[in-house]
Amino acid sequence: MHHSRLAGFIIDCQDTPPDDAAAFWSRALGMASEGDDGHGYAVLDASARDLHIEVQRVSHASRVHLDIETDDQPAEVARLERLGAKQVAKGARWVVMEAPTGQRFCVIDARRPLAGAPGTNVWP
Repeated sequence: MHHSRLAGFIIDCQDTPPDDAAAFWSRALGMASEGDDGHGYAVLDASARDLHIEVQRVSHASRVHLDIETDDQPAEVARLERLGAKQVAKGARWVVMEAPTGQRFCVIDARRPLAGAPGTNVWP
């Protein structure tokens, strides 16, 4: 048995420094920017909504992708593959996947325990 839930959104900004992009998105969404976290992301304060929203600089076309967090990444990746998703790439703490409909998303390690957290699904 494992848990997963929508963690939040990542705003991919092609060739734009995260702090510069976050300046716009923090005003547009009404969320304070916590600035660059030192790893290439600028985090927006979405805690009131129980979401995690980051802005990152990327070399591919700008887009928004979602993150699914889980307490058992291999089990969640396998579950999503059974649904038709496929792995595209693997990072240190995430797996990039592609839905059967073409959208890319990431499966990430949970930042905190998920059991009992709002919006959490329990999978056999």
